[in-house]
Amino acid sequence: MSMENPLPDIVERLSRHRILEGVPVEELSWLGARGALRRFEPGDFILRKGEDLTSGVLGLEVVLSGRLGVHRDGVGGRTRVMDWSEGDVTGVLPFSRMKVSRSEVIADTAVELFSLDPRHFPGLIRDCPTITEVCVHEMLDRARVFKTSDLQGEKMASLGKLSAGLAHELNNPASAIARSARRLGASMGEADRAARALARVGLTPGQLDALDRLRAACMRAPPNVSMSPLERADREDVITDWLEAHGADDSAVDALAETAVTVEALDELAQHLEGEALDAALDWVAAGCAVRTLAQESERAGARISQLVGAMKRLTHMDRAPVAEPVDVEQGLRDTLTVLGHKARDKSLSLKVEVAPDLPRAIAIGGELEQVWMNILDNALDAVDVGGNVSVTAQPEGRAVVVRIIDDGHGIPEEIQRRIFDPFFTTKAPGKGTGLGLDIARQHLERHGGSMDFESRPGRTEFRVTLPLAEKTR
Repeated sequence: MSMENPLPDIVERLSRHRILEGVPVEELSWLGARGALRRFEPGDFILRKGEDLTSGVLGLEVVLSGRLGVHRDGVGGRTRVMDWSEGDVTGVLPFSRMKVSRSEVIADTAVELFSLDPRHFPGLIRDCPTITEVCVHEMLDRARVFKTSDLQGEKMASLGKLSAGLAHELNNPASAIARSARRLGASMGEADRAARALARVGLTPGQLDALDRLRAACMRAPPNVSMSPLERADREDVITDWLEAHGADDSAVDALAETAVTVEALDELAQHLEGEALDAALDWVAAGCAVRTLAQESERAGARISQLVGAMKRLTHMDRAPVAEPVDVEQGLRDTLTVLGHKARDKSLSLKVEVAPDLPRAIAIGGELEQVWMNILDNALDAVDVGGNVSVTAQPEGRAVVVRIIDDGHGIPEEIQRRIFDPFFTTKAPGKGTGLGLDIARQHLERHGGSMDFESRPGRTEFRVTLPLAEKTR
Protein backbone atom coordinates (compact mmCIF):
# COMPACT_ATOMS: atom_id res chain seq x y z
CA MET A 1 0.00 0.00 0.00
CA SER A 2 1.16 3.51 -0.70
CA MET A 3 -0.26 6.79 0.61
CA GLU A 4 0.20 10.32 -0.62
CA ASN A 5 -1.30 13.76 -0.29
CA PRO A 6 -4.27 14.56 -2.49
CA LEU A 7 -3.43 15.19 -6.11
CA PRO A 8 -4.06 18.67 -7.51
CA ASP A 9 -6.99 17.31 -9.54
CA ILE A 10 -8.56 15.35 -6.64
CA VAL A 11 -11.55 17.67 -6.39
CA GLU A 12 -12.19 17.18 -10.12
CA ARG A 13 -11.98 13.42 -9.71
CA LEU A 14 -14.32 13.49 -6.71
CA SER A 15 -16.83 15.61 -8.64
CA ARG A 16 -17.01 12.90 -11.33
CA HIS A 17 -17.45 10.12 -8.76
CA ARG A 18 -20.77 8.24 -9.11
CA ILE A 19 -21.86 8.79 -5.48
CA LEU A 20 -20.41 12.29 -4.99
CA GLU A 21 -21.57 13.71 -8.31
CA GLY A 22 -23.64 16.83 -7.61
CA VAL A 23 -22.07 17.54 -4.20
CA PRO A 24 -21.25 21.28 -3.84
CA VAL A 25 -17.68 22.03 -4.83
CA GLU A 26 -16.91 23.68 -1.49
CA GLU A 27 -17.71 20.42 0.30
CA LEU A 28 -15.53 18.45 -2.14
CA SER A 29 -12.73 20.95 -1.55
CA TRP A 30 -13.12 20.52 2.21
CA LEU A 31 -12.88 16.73 1.72
CA GLY A 32 -9.94 16.95 -0.67
CA ALA A 33 -7.95 19.16 1.70
CA ARG A 34 -8.16 16.66 4.56
CA GLY A 35 -8.01 13.27 2.85
CA ALA A 36 -5.23 11.15 1.44
CA LEU A 37 -4.88 8.97 -1.66
CA ARG A 38 -4.05 5.32 -0.96
CA ARG A 39 -3.00 2.69 -3.51
CA PHE A 40 -3.11 -1.08 -3.13
CA GLU A 41 -1.87 -3.96 -5.28
CA PRO A 42 -3.93 -7.08 -6.09
CA GLY A 43 -4.07 -9.35 -3.03
CA ASP A 44 -3.31 -6.59 -0.53
CA PHE A 45 -5.40 -6.53 2.65
CA ILE A 46 -7.23 -3.25 3.12
CA LEU A 47 -8.77 -4.55 6.35
CA ARG A 48 -8.40 -7.71 8.42
CA LYS A 49 -11.00 -9.40 10.59
CA GLY A 50 -10.82 -8.30 14.22
CA GLU A 51 -9.04 -4.99 13.59
CA ASP A 52 -9.97 -2.05 15.80
CA LEU A 53 -11.96 0.38 13.66
CA THR A 54 -11.46 3.19 16.17
CA SER A 55 -7.71 3.15 15.53
CA GLY A 56 -7.91 4.84 12.13
CA VAL A 57 -6.88 1.72 10.20
CA LEU A 58 -9.88 2.40 7.96
CA GLY A 59 -11.64 5.68 7.29
CA LEU A 60 -14.29 6.96 4.94
CA GLU A 61 -13.13 5.36 1.67
CA VAL A 62 -14.01 6.75 -1.75
CA VAL A 63 -13.17 4.09 -4.37
CA LEU A 64 -11.65 5.90 -7.33
CA SER A 65 -10.57 2.82 -9.28
CA GLY A 66 -10.29 -0.94 -8.97
CA ARG A 67 -12.32 -3.59 -7.19
CA LEU A 68 -12.25 -4.94 -3.63
CA GLY A 69 -13.88 -8.02 -2.14
CA VAL A 70 -15.51 -8.20 1.30
CA HIS A 71 -15.29 -11.64 2.96
CA ARG A 72 -16.82 -13.10 6.11
CA ASP A 73 -16.49 -16.39 7.93
CA GLY A 74 -19.52 -18.65 7.93
CA VAL A 75 -20.45 -22.26 8.68
CA GLY A 76 -19.18 -23.35 5.28
CA GLY A 77 -15.96 -21.31 5.50
CA ARG A 78 -15.05 -17.85 4.25
CA THR A 79 -17.69 -16.33 1.95
CA ARG A 80 -17.58 -13.30 -0.30
CA VAL A 81 -20.52 -11.13 0.76
CA MET A 82 -19.98 -7.86 -1.12
CA ASP A 83 -17.93 -6.10 -3.79
CA TRP A 84 -16.70 -2.53 -3.68
CA SER A 85 -15.62 -0.97 -6.94
CA GLU A 86 -15.07 2.32 -8.70
CA GLY A 87 -17.93 4.68 -7.85
CA ASP A 88 -18.59 3.34 -4.32
CA VAL A 89 -18.20 5.07 -0.96
CA THR A 90 -17.47 2.70 1.90
CA GLY A 91 -15.28 2.07 4.92
CA VAL A 92 -16.07 3.66 8.28
CA LEU A 93 -18.90 6.12 7.77
CA PRO A 94 -20.21 8.94 9.99
CA PHE A 95 -22.57 7.72 12.74
CA SER A 96 -21.37 4.12 12.32
CA ARG A 97 -21.32 2.25 15.66
CA MET A 98 -19.05 -0.58 14.57
CA LYS A 99 -15.93 -0.86 16.70
CA VAL A 100 -14.32 -4.08 15.48
CA SER A 101 -14.14 -5.43 11.95
CA ARG A 102 -16.12 -8.63 11.29
CA SER A 103 -14.93 -8.81 7.70
CA GLU A 104 -11.80 -8.96 5.60
CA VAL A 105 -11.40 -6.57 2.69
CA ILE A 106 -8.93 -7.57 -0.02
CA ALA A 107 -7.94 -5.84 -3.26
CA ASP A 108 -8.96 -7.90 -6.30
CA THR A 109 -7.19 -5.52 -8.68
CA ALA A 110 -5.00 -2.47 -8.36
CA VAL A 111 -7.04 -0.08 -6.22
CA GLU A 112 -7.07 3.65 -5.57
CA LEU A 113 -8.87 4.90 -2.47
CA PHE A 114 -9.35 8.44 -1.29
CA SER A 115 -9.48 8.19 2.51
CA LEU A 116 -10.72 10.52 5.21
CA ASP A 117 -9.57 9.72 8.75
CA PRO A 118 -12.51 9.33 11.20
CA ARG A 119 -11.07 12.05 13.43
CA HIS A 120 -12.34 14.54 10.81
CA PHE A 121 -15.94 13.26 11.08
CA PRO A 122 -17.15 15.97 13.50
CA GLY A 123 -16.03 18.64 11.03
CA LEU A 124 -17.49 16.71 8.11
CA ILE A 125 -20.87 16.54 9.81
CA ARG A 126 -20.74 20.27 10.64
CA ASP A 127 -19.39 21.64 7.34
CA CYS A 128 -20.47 19.10 4.69
CA PRO A 129 -24.16 18.25 5.11
CA THR A 130 -24.53 16.88 1.55
CA ILE A 131 -21.61 14.48 1.89
CA THR A 132 -22.87 13.47 5.32
CA GLU A 133 -26.33 12.71 3.89
CA VAL A 134 -24.73 10.63 1.12
CA CYS A 135 -22.73 8.68 3.70
CA VAL A 136 -25.80 7.98 5.85
CA HIS A 137 -27.70 6.62 2.84
CA GLU A 138 -24.74 4.44 1.90
CA MET A 139 -24.49 3.15 5.46
CA LEU A 140 -28.17 2.19 5.49
CA ASP A 141 -27.88 0.45 2.12
CA ARG A 142 -24.78 -1.40 3.26
CA ALA A 143 -26.50 -2.49 6.47
CA ARG A 144 -29.37 -3.93 4.43
CA VAL A 145 -26.96 -5.85 2.21
CA PHE A 146 -25.08 -7.27 5.18
CA LYS A 147 -28.33 -8.13 6.94
CA THR A 148 -29.60 -9.96 3.87
CA SER A 149 -26.28 -11.78 3.60
CA ASP A 150 -26.40 -12.71 7.29
CA LEU A 151 -29.95 -14.04 6.98
CA GLN A 152 -29.07 -15.98 3.86
CA GLY A 153 -25.98 -17.38 5.55
CA GLU A 154 -28.02 -18.54 8.52
CA LYS A 155 -30.62 -20.09 6.23
CA MET A 156 -27.86 -21.96 4.44
CA ALA A 157 -26.41 -23.07 7.78
CA SER A 158 -29.83 -24.34 8.84
CA LEU A 159 -30.27 -26.07 5.48
CA GLY A 160 -26.81 -27.60 5.90
CA LYS A 161 -27.83 -29.09 9.23
CA LEU A 162 -31.01 -30.44 7.66
CA SER A 163 -29.09 -31.90 4.72
CA ALA A 164 -26.46 -33.51 6.92
CA GLY A 165 -29.14 -34.98 9.17
CA LEU A 166 -31.16 -36.22 6.21
CA ALA A 167 -28.13 -37.83 4.57
CA HIS A 168 -27.27 -39.57 7.84
CA GLU A 169 -30.84 -40.77 8.36
CA LEU A 170 -31.24 -41.93 4.75
CA ASN A 171 -28.09 -44.02 4.84
CA ASN A 172 -29.51 -46.87 6.95
CA PRO A 173 -32.76 -47.49 5.03
CA ALA A 174 -31.02 -47.05 1.68
CA SER A 175 -28.39 -49.60 2.71
CA ALA A 176 -31.15 -51.93 3.93
CA ILE A 177 -32.91 -51.79 0.55
CA ALA A 178 -29.66 -52.46 -1.32
CA ARG A 179 -28.82 -55.34 1.03
CA SER A 180 -32.30 -56.87 0.75
CA ALA A 181 -32.26 -56.52 -3.05
CA ARG A 182 -28.97 -58.43 -3.27
CA ARG A 183 -30.25 -61.20 -1.01
CA LEU A 184 -33.64 -61.32 -2.73
CA GLY A 185 -32.16 -62.59 -5.99
CA ALA A 186 -30.50 -65.53 -4.25
CA SER A 187 -33.59 -66.25 -2.14
CA MET A 188 -35.87 -66.33 -5.18
CA GLY A 189 -33.49 -68.85 -6.76
CA GLU A 190 -33.75 -70.98 -3.62
CA ALA A 191 -37.55 -70.67 -3.72
CA ASP A 192 -37.62 -71.92 -7.34
CA ARG A 193 -35.37 -74.87 -6.48
CA ALA A 194 -37.51 -75.76 -3.44
CA ALA A 195 -40.71 -75.55 -5.49
CA ARG A 196 -39.31 -77.98 -8.09
CA ALA A 197 -38.19 -80.39 -5.39
CA LEU A 198 -41.61 -80.24 -3.75
CA ALA A 199 -43.33 -80.97 -7.06
CA ARG A 200 -41.22 -84.09 -7.54
CA VAL A 201 -42.37 -85.76 -4.27
CA GLY A 202 -46.03 -85.64 -5.33
CA LEU A 203 -47.91 -84.68 -2.15
CA THR A 204 -51.45 -85.86 -1.52
CA PRO A 205 -54.29 -83.35 -0.98
CA GLY A 206 -54.15 -84.01 2.78
CA GLN A 207 -50.41 -83.39 2.87
CA LEU A 208 -50.80 -80.21 0.84
CA ASP A 209 -53.41 -78.97 3.33
CA ALA A 210 -50.99 -79.63 6.25
CA LEU A 211 -48.24 -77.81 4.36
CA ASP A 212 -50.52 -74.84 3.67
CA ARG A 213 -51.36 -74.60 7.37
CA LEU A 214 -47.66 -74.52 8.32
CA ARG A 215 -46.90 -71.90 5.68
CA ALA A 216 -49.86 -69.79 6.81
CA ALA A 217 -48.63 -70.01 10.42
CA CYS A 218 -45.20 -68.79 9.33
CA MET A 219 -46.64 -65.96 7.27
CA ARG A 220 -49.30 -64.87 9.79
CA ALA A 221 -46.97 -63.19 12.29
CA PRO A 222 -44.00 -60.98 11.32
CA PRO A 223 -40.52 -62.25 12.16
CA ASN A 224 -39.12 -61.29 15.55
CA VAL A 225 -36.56 -58.68 14.45
CA SER A 226 -35.84 -57.60 18.03
CA MET A 227 -34.24 -60.90 19.11
CA SER A 228 -30.88 -60.59 20.79
CA PRO A 229 -28.02 -62.70 19.42
CA LEU A 230 -28.40 -65.07 22.40
CA GLU A 231 -32.16 -65.42 21.85
CA ARG A 232 -31.61 -66.14 18.17
CA ALA A 233 -28.98 -68.76 18.94
CA ASP A 234 -31.37 -70.45 21.38
CA ARG A 235 -34.13 -70.48 18.75
CA GLU A 236 -31.80 -71.98 16.15
CA ASP A 237 -30.83 -74.71 18.64
CA VAL A 238 -34.48 -75.60 19.27
CA ILE A 239 -35.24 -75.88 15.55
CA THR A 240 -32.03 -77.82 14.89
CA ASP A 241 -32.93 -80.30 17.64
CA TRP A 242 -36.40 -80.77 16.14
CA LEU A 243 -35.01 -81.37 12.65
CA GLU A 244 -32.46 -83.89 13.93
CA ALA A 245 -35.15 -85.70 15.93
CA HIS A 246 -37.22 -86.11 12.76
CA GLY A 247 -34.32 -87.03 10.50
CA ALA A 248 -34.75 -83.86 8.44
CA ASP A 249 -32.08 -81.80 6.65
CA ASP A 250 -30.92 -78.83 8.74
CA SER A 251 -30.24 -76.54 5.74
CA ALA A 252 -33.47 -74.62 6.50
CA VAL A 253 -32.52 -73.74 10.08
CA ASP A 254 -31.48 -70.12 9.44
CA ALA A 255 -34.54 -69.29 7.36
CA LEU A 256 -36.99 -70.98 9.75
CA ALA A 257 -35.42 -69.24 12.77
CA GLU A 258 -36.33 -65.85 11.25
CA THR A 259 -40.02 -66.81 10.97
CA ALA A 260 -42.67 -67.12 13.65
CA VAL A 261 -42.94 -70.91 13.19
CA THR A 262 -43.52 -72.91 16.39
CA VAL A 263 -42.48 -76.44 17.34
CA GLU A 264 -46.17 -77.31 17.62
CA ALA A 265 -46.75 -76.28 14.00
CA LEU A 266 -43.76 -78.35 12.93
CA ASP A 267 -45.10 -81.33 14.89
CA GLU A 268 -48.40 -81.13 13.03
CA LEU A 269 -46.62 -81.18 9.66
CA ALA A 270 -44.52 -84.16 10.74
CA GLN A 271 -47.72 -86.11 11.35
CA HIS A 272 -48.37 -86.01 7.59
CA LEU A 273 -44.88 -85.92 6.04
CA GLU A 274 -41.56 -87.62 6.56
CA GLY A 275 -38.24 -88.26 4.85
CA GLU A 276 -37.68 -86.58 1.47
CA ALA A 277 -41.19 -85.13 1.44
CA LEU A 278 -40.62 -83.44 4.84
CA ASP A 279 -37.27 -82.00 3.68
CA ALA A 280 -38.80 -80.64 0.47
CA ALA A 281 -41.75 -79.14 2.36
CA LEU A 282 -39.56 -77.42 4.95
CA ASP A 283 -37.21 -76.04 2.27
CA TRP A 284 -40.17 -74.65 0.34
CA VAL A 285 -41.68 -72.99 3.43
CA ALA A 286 -38.31 -71.58 4.52
CA ALA A 287 -37.55 -70.19 1.04
CA GLY A 288 -40.96 -68.56 0.75
CA CYS A 289 -40.67 -66.98 4.19
CA ALA A 290 -37.17 -65.71 3.39
CA VAL A 291 -38.44 -63.94 0.24
CA ARG A 292 -41.34 -62.46 2.22
CA THR A 293 -39.00 -61.25 4.98
CA LEU A 294 -36.70 -59.51 2.51
CA ALA A 295 -39.66 -57.88 0.78
CA GLN A 296 -40.94 -56.62 4.15
CA GLU A 297 -37.50 -55.24 5.03
CA SER A 298 -37.43 -53.34 1.73
CA GLU A 299 -40.95 -52.06 2.33
CA ARG A 300 -40.10 -50.82 5.83
CA ALA A 301 -36.91 -49.15 4.56
CA GLY A 302 -38.80 -47.52 1.69
CA ALA A 303 -41.46 -46.25 4.09
CA ARG A 304 -38.71 -44.78 6.28
CA ILE A 305 -37.23 -42.95 3.29
CA SER A 306 -40.66 -41.64 2.38
CA GLN A 307 -41.15 -40.47 5.98
CA LEU A 308 -37.81 -38.66 5.93
CA VAL A 309 -38.46 -36.98 2.60
CA GLY A 310 -41.88 -35.90 3.85
CA ALA A 311 -40.32 -34.45 7.01
CA MET A 312 -37.74 -32.59 4.93
CA LYS A 313 -40.41 -31.18 2.63
CA ARG A 314 -42.48 -29.98 5.58
CA LEU A 315 -39.45 -28.49 7.32
CA THR A 316 -38.34 -26.49 4.28
CA HIS A 317 -41.92 -25.49 3.38
CA MET A 318 -40.78 -25.67 -0.24
CA ASP A 319 -44.37 -25.58 -1.49
CA ARG A 320 -45.65 -22.76 0.74
CA ALA A 321 -45.46 -19.00 0.47
CA PRO A 322 -43.54 -17.29 3.32
CA VAL A 323 -46.58 -15.82 5.07
CA ALA A 324 -47.77 -16.09 8.67
CA GLU A 325 -50.47 -18.73 9.00
CA PRO A 326 -51.70 -21.40 11.45
CA VAL A 327 -48.95 -24.02 11.84
CA ASP A 328 -48.85 -27.46 13.44
CA VAL A 329 -46.29 -27.02 16.21
CA GLU A 330 -46.13 -30.72 17.12
CA GLN A 331 -45.51 -31.80 13.52
CA GLY A 332 -42.69 -29.28 13.16
CA LEU A 333 -41.01 -30.44 16.37
CA ARG A 334 -41.27 -34.11 15.44
CA ASP A 335 -40.02 -33.51 11.89
CA THR A 336 -36.99 -31.65 13.24
CA LEU A 337 -36.23 -34.45 15.68
CA THR A 338 -36.64 -36.99 12.87
CA VAL A 339 -33.90 -35.28 10.87
CA LEU A 340 -31.68 -34.75 13.94
CA GLY A 341 -32.32 -38.24 15.32
CA HIS A 342 -28.83 -39.47 14.43
CA LYS A 343 -27.32 -37.00 16.91
CA ALA A 344 -29.38 -38.46 19.74
CA ARG A 345 -28.50 -42.03 18.74
CA ASP A 346 -24.79 -41.29 18.29
CA LYS A 347 -24.64 -39.94 21.87
CA SER A 348 -27.08 -42.52 23.33
CA LEU A 349 -29.31 -39.70 24.55
CA SER A 350 -32.67 -40.04 26.20
CA LEU A 351 -35.00 -37.93 24.07
CA LYS A 352 -38.50 -37.39 25.48
CA VAL A 353 -41.32 -35.55 23.70
CA GLU A 354 -44.56 -34.67 25.48
CA VAL A 355 -47.23 -32.76 23.57
CA ALA A 356 -50.60 -31.84 25.01
CA PRO A 357 -53.51 -33.70 23.34
CA ASP A 358 -55.19 -31.65 20.60
CA LEU A 359 -52.53 -28.94 20.81
CA PRO A 360 -53.97 -25.87 19.05
CA ARG A 361 -52.24 -24.37 16.08
CA ALA A 362 -50.10 -21.26 16.43
CA ILE A 363 -49.45 -18.32 14.14
CA ALA A 364 -46.01 -18.24 12.47
CA ILE A 365 -44.22 -18.49 9.15
CA GLY A 366 -43.63 -22.22 8.86
CA GLY A 367 -40.16 -22.08 7.30
CA GLU A 368 -38.94 -19.55 9.86
CA LEU A 369 -40.38 -21.53 12.77
CA GLU A 370 -38.54 -24.67 11.65
CA GLN A 371 -35.30 -22.63 11.76
CA VAL A 372 -36.15 -21.82 15.38
CA TRP A 373 -36.62 -25.52 16.26
CA MET A 374 -33.50 -26.50 14.33
CA ASN A 375 -31.30 -23.98 16.16
CA ILE A 376 -32.55 -24.69 19.68
CA LEU A 377 -32.73 -28.49 19.35
CA ASP A 378 -29.37 -28.72 17.60
CA ASN A 379 -27.78 -26.64 20.38
CA ALA A 380 -29.44 -28.79 23.06
CA LEU A 381 -28.19 -32.04 21.47
CA ASP A 382 -24.69 -30.56 21.22
CA ALA A 383 -24.75 -29.39 24.84
CA VAL A 384 -25.37 -32.72 26.58
CA ASP A 385 -22.82 -35.43 27.24
CA VAL A 386 -23.09 -39.05 26.09
CA GLY A 387 -26.06 -40.66 27.84
CA GLY A 388 -27.61 -37.28 28.67
CA ASN A 389 -31.23 -36.18 28.52
CA VAL A 390 -33.18 -33.78 26.31
CA SER A 391 -36.91 -33.22 26.77
CA VAL A 392 -39.40 -31.31 24.64
CA THR A 393 -42.83 -30.26 25.89
CA ALA A 394 -45.57 -28.26 24.16
CA GLN A 395 -48.81 -27.13 25.73
CA PRO A 396 -51.34 -24.29 25.54
CA GLU A 397 -51.04 -21.55 28.16
CA GLY A 398 -53.67 -18.82 27.96
CA ARG A 399 -53.70 -17.45 24.42
CA ALA A 400 -50.36 -18.99 23.50
CA VAL A 401 -48.60 -22.27 22.80
CA VAL A 402 -45.49 -22.65 24.94
CA VAL A 403 -42.70 -25.01 23.91
CA ARG A 404 -39.98 -25.90 26.42
CA ILE A 405 -36.72 -27.55 25.35
CA ILE A 406 -34.70 -28.73 28.35
CA ASP A 407 -31.30 -30.40 28.47
CA ASP A 408 -29.10 -31.58 31.34
CA GLY A 409 -25.82 -30.40 29.86
CA HIS A 410 -23.21 -28.19 31.54
CA GLY A 411 -25.34 -25.08 31.13
CA ILE A 412 -24.53 -21.66 29.72
CA PRO A 413 -21.85 -19.90 31.80
CA GLU A 414 -23.33 -16.99 33.72
CA GLU A 415 -20.81 -14.53 32.32
CA ILE A 416 -22.01 -15.07 28.73
CA GLN A 417 -25.74 -15.50 29.32
CA ARG A 418 -26.47 -11.83 28.66
CA ARG A 419 -24.73 -12.12 25.27
CA ILE A 420 -26.44 -15.29 24.08
CA PHE A 421 -28.78 -13.39 21.72
CA ASP A 422 -26.12 -10.95 20.49
CA PRO A 423 -25.49 -11.09 16.73
CA PHE A 424 -22.33 -13.01 15.80
CA PHE A 425 -21.75 -14.26 19.34
CA THR A 426 -20.96 -17.97 19.40
CA THR A 427 -19.08 -20.36 21.67
CA LYS A 428 -18.55 -22.86 18.86
CA ALA A 429 -15.28 -23.32 17.04
CA PRO A 430 -14.62 -21.21 13.91
CA GLY A 431 -16.61 -22.55 10.97
CA LYS A 432 -19.01 -24.43 13.25
CA GLY A 433 -21.46 -21.62 13.92
CA THR A 434 -22.32 -18.15 12.66
CA GLY A 435 -23.43 -16.73 16.00
CA LEU A 436 -26.65 -15.64 14.29
CA GLY A 437 -28.90 -18.62 14.97
CA LEU A 438 -30.51 -17.53 18.23
CA ASP A 439 -30.57 -13.86 17.26
CA ILE A 440 -32.41 -14.59 14.01
CA ALA A 441 -34.65 -17.17 15.71
CA ARG A 442 -35.77 -14.58 18.26
CA GLN A 443 -36.36 -12.01 15.51
CA HIS A 444 -38.53 -14.52 13.63
CA LEU A 445 -40.66 -15.08 16.72
CA GLU A 446 -41.00 -11.44 17.75
CA ARG A 447 -42.05 -10.42 14.24
CA HIS A 448 -45.29 -12.36 14.72
CA GLY A 449 -45.99 -11.73 18.39
CA GLY A 450 -43.95 -14.61 19.82
CA SER A 451 -40.99 -14.61 22.18
CA MET A 452 -38.03 -16.65 23.37
CA ASP A 453 -36.25 -16.70 26.71
CA PHE A 454 -34.12 -19.11 28.68
CA GLU A 455 -32.86 -20.12 32.11
CA SER A 456 -29.62 -21.97 32.60
CA ARG A 457 -27.55 -23.46 35.38
CA PRO A 458 -25.19 -26.44 35.48
CA GLY A 459 -27.23 -29.54 34.76
CA ARG A 460 -30.33 -27.77 33.43
CA THR A 461 -30.90 -25.37 30.56
CA GLU A 462 -34.43 -24.51 29.47
CA PHE A 463 -35.39 -22.53 26.38
CA ARG A 464 -38.99 -21.35 26.24
CA VAL A 465 -40.67 -20.41 22.97
CA THR A 466 -44.06 -18.69 23.19
CA LEU A 467 -46.25 -18.53 20.09
CA PRO A 468 -49.61 -16.73 19.71
CA LEU A 469 -52.58 -19.00 19.11
CA ALA A 470 -54.25 -19.00 15.72
CA GLU A 471 -57.68 -17.39 15.85
CA LYS A 472 -59.31 -20.53 14.48
CA THR A 473 -57.99 -24.02 15.08
CA ARG A 474 -59.19 -27.45 14.14
